[in-house]
Amino acid sequence: MKGAILGDIIGSVYEFNNIATKAFPLFSKRCEFTDDTVMTCAVAQSLISCNRDYDALTPELITKTLQTIGRRYPDAGYGARFIHWVFADHPQPYNSFGNGSAMRISPVGLAAQTLDEAKDMATRISAVSHNHEEGIKGAVCIAECMVMLKQGADKEAIRSYVEGKYYQLDKTCEDYRTEQAGHHGREICQVSVPQAIVCFLESTDFEDCMRNCISIGGDSDTIAAIAGGLAEAFYGVPDELWAKSEKYLDDYLRSIVSDFYAKFGVN
Repeated sequence: MKGAILGDIIGSVYEFNNIATKAFPLFSKRCEFTDDTVMTCAVAQSLISCNRDYDALTPELITKTLQTIGRRYPDAGYGARFIHWVFADHPQPYNSFGNGSAMRISPVGLAAQTLDEAKDMATRISAVSHNHEEGIKGAVCIAECMVMLKQGADKEAIRSYVEGKYYQLDKTCEDYRTEQAGHHGREICQVSVPQAIVCFLESTDFEDCMRNCISIGGDSDTIAAIAGGLAEAFYGVPDELWAKSEKYLDDYLRSIVSDFYAKFGVN
């Protein structure tokens, strides 16, 4: 989840100010965490609360946790439909295939030990809000790929798995730079998830993955958050980058990150 949070903070400056270059400062005074970080931490807290008893990861627990943490940050930049869900008295899934299901799922990829676990948890966590098949697919794809990467899969194995089961990855980062042409793009799994995967596959290290994500334009912070989970599972998160990004979080969110890594034994 550190990778997703890093991607969100780095990308926050460029979400509505797209650039088509990899030459940019990773951090600035304008960086901030957004809804991507808040919901990633909420998913992490859901997993902490069930204490590895994933049968306890019920829709009620997930919904309560996402709402409780989401309400602490009402101005984090949620989509119009999701903020209504966060503050609803009786929230219901709304058939969404927005990219929010994939951007918050990296804690599952880190906690799950098998593809079946990843699929089950990602489905449960997505379905409380993003219950459209494409919304669930985007989250499951990223969680499963993270498990594979943790277990030693190389990039070609990931490409083959994704293309065989989920998305065609027939475009390059340069293709995306040309297509986006400075436009924000659609905030849906069918667009953002393949973009994020390609940015990861073409990267040489964690930082290069982040630079790929920002350079292609589109929904920059969310693309970088999704790819950040993959990059963390493959490269790890550089300590110096995390030290810089952690300063943008408040004590409450930092405590969730710390508790998650302590409980699930990931580095």
